[in-house]
Amino acid sequence: MQVLVIGASGGIGSALACAAEGRGAQVTRLSRSADGLDVTDEASIERTLGALDGPYDAVLVATGALQIGDNGPEKSLAALDGPAFAAQFALNAIGPALVLKHAARLLPRQGRAFFAALSARVGSIGDNRAGGWYGYRAAKAALNQLLHSAAIELGRTHRDLICVALHPGTVQTPLTRKYLGRHPAVPPKEAAANLWSVIDGLEPAHSGGFYDWAGKEIPW
Repeated sequence: MQVLVIGASGGIGSALACAAEGRGAQVTRLSRSADGLDVTDEASIERTLGALDGPYDAVLVATGALQIGDNGPEKSLAALDGPAFAAQFALNAIGPALVLKHAARLLPRQGRAFFAALSARVGSIGDNRAGGWYGYRAAKAALNQLLHSAAIELGRTHRDLICVALHPGTVQTPLTRKYLGRHPAVPPKEAAANLWSVIDGLEPAHSGGFYDWAGKEIPW
């Protein structure tokens, strides 16, 4: 099995790559720190992915951030900032979509294949009961829509492709450390094992969906 992990230097990305290797897969790891892959720069994506041959049985995008620069999650409308809002979309929604744009040629047209980007439950409109966190919520909701649309398009040419958004749960990483409070969280290794179990259980009929770490569908 050939696996490509984008964002492999991060906590979840690294754990996903290690878990894949533990399952006997050959893993290609790409990240900004190690390879200069900047998902907010399409030229960077095109250059880096253009150097790969494939095919890859699974492409996993584990990039993203809750806080970008000094701008943390907004608690109110009064805290909205245009550039910070745009930065959330660039990193958490547009970036993974552009990765899929340039990674589509690396996915086999026949046989089971998998593309997933890490989303977040807070991106669910139907499950939003707390409000706030406008930029991050909206960007993840946009990512879910982008993946759903891409799954429909790619399903016409890659009939066995599974293209989904995955929620890993709350994971103990630098991304979440400031915001955990008393909220339960799991180590990256456990989160990665959970996600691979979900991946194993999904079929092409699930393509375009949004699933949590336990394999349960999350409302849009």
